Amino acid sequence: MAEHIIARELQKRGLDREIAVCSAGIAPYARDGALVSLDTRMALRDIGIHLREEATSTDLKRHPELLQDADLVIAMTEQQARDLHDRFIVPDRLQVHTLRSFAGESGDIDDPFEKGDVVFASCREEIARLIPRIVDRLCAAG
Repeated sequence: MAEHIIARELQKRGLDREIAVCSAGIAPYARDGALVSLDTRMALRDIGIHLREEATSTDLKRHPELLQDADLVIAMTEQQARDLHDRFIVPDRLQVHTLRSFAGESGDIDDPFEKGDVVFASCREEIARLIPRIVDRLCAAG
């Protein structure tokens, strides 16, 4: 959800050609090429973001080169940030933050996977609340 919400914010600000966003899962159950979940599609659709039917997920285990091309990684939880360093070769120059820490807050945003539409909507709203601050910080750094 965060990938698509931040992409929309970048587009609204005319920054979508300068800043590329890519999401990749690191969980053991992450599957490269899996269709984006119905819960994710519905949560995004409710705020006017419509994914293509063929939209799929990316598994970082299958695409570790994404880390070599990235300038910044934003994880949802501190554990994901630790797992990233434990499981992958992370370039020294690569900044790794959680969504909340990059927005100037503390705490995690837990995965709403298999927790139902109310939890997905709550997660989406929390991400959407933080994204403008994320983009403000990206703009200030550029």
